[in-house]
Amino acid sequence: MQSRPIHPAPERRPDSDGLRPGAAERARTVATRTAATVCARGVEGSRVLAHTVTAAGQVLLVVRWEGELAAAVRAAPDEDLPALVMVSDHAPVPLRRPVRAQLWLSGWATPVPPADQRAALLAFAEARPHGALLDVGRSAQLLRLDLAEVVLGEGGDGVDIGPQEFLAARPDPLAGIEGDHLRHLATDHPDVVRLLAGRLPVGMVGPDDVVLPLGLDRFGFRLRIERPTGHTDVRVPFPRPLTCPGQLGAAVGQVLCAARAARRA
Repeated sequence: MQSRPIHPAPERRPDSDGLRPGAAERARTVATRTAATVCARGVEGSRVLAHTVTAAGQVLLVVRWEGELAAAVRAAPDEDLPALVMVSDHAPVPLRRPVRAQLWLSGWATPVPPADQRAALLAFAEARPHGALLDVGRSAQLLRLDLAEVVLGEGGDGVDIGPQEFLAARPDPLAGIEGDHLRHLATDHPDVVRLLAGRLPVGMVGPDDVVLPLGLDRFGFRLRIERPTGHTDVRVPFPRPLTCPGQLGAAVGQVLCAARAARRA
């Protein structure tokens, strides 16, 4: 297996485990992001056309048929190639340090047998519709990654997650709308960001600090306080965890009502 990169830890305010998704859920959410590369023997940083984790727990990759990764798999003994897939989670709004998390999936890349391809492609499309699926069998190849190790990197720390625990988890239910919501918040509603920041402990935000929306999940908002040197990541929780995107409007309304009431007090 390839060694995973090490990043210096930024200044962080630890989250209470009861106020955020568990590590396996956070890892499955990162796996939904589109920025993925693969490293293997003789293959350094090859981009995949598409990747997903299906509802049944298969890690699938679509790669170029004539690319170096597909060639390396075909040349490997039994067409089993030790490989490392790295998925990066970038913040949807501009930040000094935009990478929020990285996920490393280690295992063996192998072609999906022709007899299983139709079912695998349907499962792939259900989890992540992508135009590259139409090229499988022509200019693209469908690979399966048989997992051996899962590591989630956040804030300079690495968390080992059991492969079965990872595959049994589900992505955050707000993952599909998070980017658009945060971009809208940052661009059109800086007043709402200020209200959310008002829910933080007194003195946490200094006069020279900038507060930006960092993330959104079923447990609440994440904010980044960018300081002249360093930064701090904090949470503003919802009254209770959400189970679907349809509950977001009411939850945000409750948080903002509490923020306005605290401001008037």
